[in-house]
Amino acid sequence: MKKEIFNNKVNSMSNYIMFEIKAKQIELTPMLKAKNRTPIALSMGAPVEKVPDFVIEKTKEYLNVDSLHTYSTPKGETRFLEAVKYRMKKRFNVNLDEKKEIFSLIGSKEGISNFIRALVNYTDDVQNQDVIWVPAPGYASYSQMIRMAGAKAYGIKLTKENNYTPDLYTVYEEYIKEGLNPDKIKAIIINYPNNPLGCTCDLAYMQHCVDFCNEKGIVLISDNAYCDMYYDEKYKPHSALECKGGMDCCVEFYSLSKSYAMTGWRIGYACGNSIGITMLSRMKSTLDTGIFKVLQYASADLLESEEGQKYIDNQNIMFKNKIQKFVDGLNSLGYKVEMPKTTFYLWVEIPERYENAKAFADDLLETSGIVVVPGNAFAPWADRYLRLSVVAKDNDLEEVIRRMKTDGFYFEKQQV
Repeated sequence: MKKEIFNNKVNSMSNYIMFEIKAKQIELTPMLKAKNRTPIALSMGAPVEKVPDFVIEKTKEYLNVDSLHTYSTPKGETRFLEAVKYRMKKRFNVNLDEKKEIFSLIGSKEGISNFIRALVNYTDDVQNQDVIWVPAPGYASYSQMIRMAGAKAYGIKLTKENNYTPDLYTVYEEYIKEGLNPDKIKAIIINYPNNPLGCTCDLAYMQHCVDFCNEKGIVLISDNAYCDMYYDEKYKPHSALECKGGMDCCVEFYSLSKSYAMTGWRIGYACGNSIGITMLSRMKSTLDTGIFKVLQYASADLLESEEGQKYIDNQNIMFKNKIQKFVDGLNSLGYKVEMPKTTFYLWVEIPERYENAKAFADDLLETSGIVVVPGNAFAPWADRYLRLSVVAKDNDLEEVIRRMKTDGFYFEKQQV
């Protein structure tokens, strides 16, 4: 079989960056183990903590219900949709119609990808492609999803100088100055709390995003996968659906992966504008037949439970302590790292002696077995930064600092 038989988009793409990093880690593992540097992964955003006991017990209970072993539907079981409605009301004081404004997902990544495919018109003609604005730095898959849908991504630069909340009207003016067609803009993706930056935004900025999208007649895609990960009530994340006019332009995406460490369970939901949910429904009805009912019922109970909220609260305390200790360790080596307000990600500037972030990441892996992600995976201009995902066990994080110290990975080169 020749690869040319497959479509041009697939032929021109590489594997997802995280899987490429994982492959290199596996390749180097025998050599690293031989020198007592067994790899420690700070790459994938996957919590290693145990999922809530509550959802495990509920899953066992529902596995014995015969009727839950048949096909579900892409939309989701009524029981799950009602639980999402309850959760959105309790968490954000947002009222939703479970029949028209909520849809189940096999994880939020799948949902966003299919929503993009439903939104844009496929063409290989670059000059006539639809455009979706994406955060830069932002989740590495956004641009790939858009490209596979036959459209193109336009990066909204998030920097410390603009407080990671750029004025969209200014971005629009710059877009026009670049000679780009404003009529091709279909949507904006926002991601607060943000992967990889660990920052968030206030409700006023979300209102700014909603107002802009409603004025321009475009869709607001809000990726809210990290909404429950925060370390100070002052920075408690919001939903764009809280905003005036939010239901007119926004579809928001959620996942149980981060809040409850349920990454492998692959369950999430979309909610918001009823037309957007309907179009997502049409796309997904041809692609899948829904999530295993047992997982939906167990997850529904979790979303409504006190046990679920206690788990989130305890995880946030744990992550705050874990991350602060790790930040202190990095800063003891001369790095200038700030404690994130949300998520478990650190955005770390690399030492000047390295040409770029990939060179530093490769050295960390090959010398010390520390697996990290170069910043240019999240934005082309971010090649002086690394993303570290602080999800490893405490003793592994302590070992990372010990290895960096022993192997000479100080921010400033030490005099011998």
